[in-house]
Amino acid sequence: MTGPKTNERPGTRAEARYIRMSATKACAVLDLIRGLDVAQAEQVLQFCERDAAIPIRKCLASAIANAEHNDSQLVDELYVSACYADEGPTLKRWRPRARGRATRIRKRTCHIVVIVSRMPEDLLERQRARDEAKPSNRAARRTGQQAQAARRERVARSRAAAAEAAGEHDHEHEHDEEVPEDAADEIEADEIETDEVDEIEVDDTEVDEVEVDEVAEVEDVAPEAEAEEAVEEAQASDEASAEEPDDAATDESETD
Repeated sequence: MTGPKTNERPGTRAEARYIRMSATKACAVLDLIRGLDVAQAEQVLQFCERDAAIPIRKCLASAIANAEHNDSQLVDELYVSACYADEGPTLKRWRPRARGRATRIRKRTCHIVVIVSRMPEDLLERQRARDEAKPSNRAARRTGQQAQAARRERVARSRAAAAEAAGEHDHEHEHDEEVPEDAADEIEADEIETDEVDEIEVDDTEVDEVEVDEVAEVEDVAPEAEAEEAVEEAQASDEASAEEPDDAATDESETD
């Protein structure tokens, strides 16, 4: 058995006639809101990117107003029980083409119908339960403020604990750095002794450097003296060799 005819469905209707678009394009948007409550249908049409959403949204607003003012219905209890688009008259135009021909242009129209009705009792109970579970704006703000206050308290406690731990750490270091007066005197005496030892070592190093310089000078003089002695010995040997032939000549003259 078929359901009631479209024109016989119960509810409050609104109709937009002679809309300059095809019924196919309008039905693509009507399928998005069929069966939704009027608030959700309004949101869907508001953010829909198709051009058919503009006249359909106006038709939905008209149906809601008719139900509220003519039938004394509550807006929160309404939903889109039916919506459809019928084909309207087609405007025929002509476009010239090649070789003297003409092509038909069909400018289609449609009639959009939106029907809103009161929700069934089971749907109303479920919606009321969802609304009760959902916090109101004031409750949500109060909850958010309480959460922010609790977070501030946690942050303040954590910062106070961190500052306290840092103070204890610095206090321990201060105790470690404290030194008795006797120990301080001993440290000063040790420092003076170390300074004196450093001065003595510096003097010793200076003396060592002077001795090294003298030794280097002596070593530089020794080769020069040896060279002079060698030259003198060479001269003496040459003189001796020159005197020996003269003696041999005198000996020969005597024998003769």
